[in-house]
Amino acid sequence: METHFRFLFLLLFSLLPSALSQFNISGVLIDCSVNTSYTDNQGLRWLPDSQFITSGVSKNVSTPGLFTTFSTLRSFPYNATRPRKFCYTLSSYRDLNSSRVKRYLIRTSYFFDGPGLPPVFDLIVDGNLWTMVNTTADYLAGSASYYEVVFPARGKTINVCLAGNPNYTKGDPFISSLEFIMLDDSVYNATDFGKKAMGLIARSKFGASGETERYPNDRYNRYWQPFPDQIHAKTSTHNITSSAFWNLPPLDVFNTAIVADKGNPLAFQWPQQVSLQRSTYYVALYFADTLPKSSRNLSVYINGYQFYDGAVTSDGVVVFSPEWILSGLTTLTLAPGSNLNLPPLINAGEVFGLLDLQNLTITRDGMDFFSVMIGWCGIKLYGRL
Repeated sequence: METHFRFLFLLLFSLLPSALSQFNISGVLIDCSVNTSYTDNQGLRWLPDSQFITSGVSKNVSTPGLFTTFSTLRSFPYNATRPRKFCYTLSSYRDLNSSRVKRYLIRTSYFFDGPGLPPVFDLIVDGNLWTMVNTTADYLAGSASYYEVVFPARGKTINVCLAGNPNYTKGDPFISSLEFIMLDDSVYNATDFGKKAMGLIARSKFGASGETERYPNDRYNRYWQPFPDQIHAKTSTHNITSSAFWNLPPLDVFNTAIVADKGNPLAFQWPQQVSLQRSTYYVALYFADTLPKSSRNLSVYINGYQFYDGAVTSDGVVVFSPEWILSGLTTLTLAPGSNLNLPPLINAGEVFGLLDLQNLTITRDGMDFFSVMIGWCGIKLYGRL
């Protein structure tokens, strides 16, 4: 009998010491083809990409009023008869006195303003095919796209490469920005980064609407996309006072929740409109009782398989599985527990695809490598970052 439950962990806030309230990002933020460095209105420092890559063509984006990071891009000439990689080389850190592998959040962002449709191409990290970049749907919706992976540092540098693919590339690969942020050792530490990388599928703030949650609330500038629900959305009547989850989520993700009706289960699709290929995934769900000094019991099911059955307190709980089998569309069900006076709820969630690391060096070597990452739609484009 196949099991959908491989490993499951529960962590209460009180198990770890409190974190600091002010954060500095450890890493490099690159605005492709911008001429000079600058600081955005979130206090983040962006560098031009000229010190990280020597190839490609700098281009200005004609759409007015965009964030600075989307106002320029770098494109790379594609030759179908002689496909090649174009790589950004980024310095990484590895503690030689520790067996723990440092891991980095890598995010690439894209905005295309024509002519025609945006090209489809590959992203490769240290010789491993990460994903196919296809921003067409977001382009037609007038939105930008981003792709995110958590990748281990296995040497002094990490190479992030764009490459055309003869099977589907019909134009020059391009990129608007590249973020390379070192994560603390506790973050996603149930993953064996000696063998795996993690490609983001969804990171959601349930019950929220409006702006994406990001830095400075999230110390690593992770994007927590709003997941609105006009019927079941609730706001918290208290604030979590400790950020001591291993994954260190921003405290504000606990200020909103989706809460079921009293005595009834609530099922919804998450991630939305994403059909996943059958594989193992990392899933983390975040809970905090919306009432002060309160707790409630609940059960959580993913595609009908029980993911969690237990208590949720106002101090907060995260439940995660580093290897959970998913396939196709995913349904998340919140069911009431023994305390029927308080309905089940959920505050936030993350799901990643698990990528087996290989020592691949050219695009065609990795054609069968796991590739299910999606570009996000609806990134805010206008203003100044």
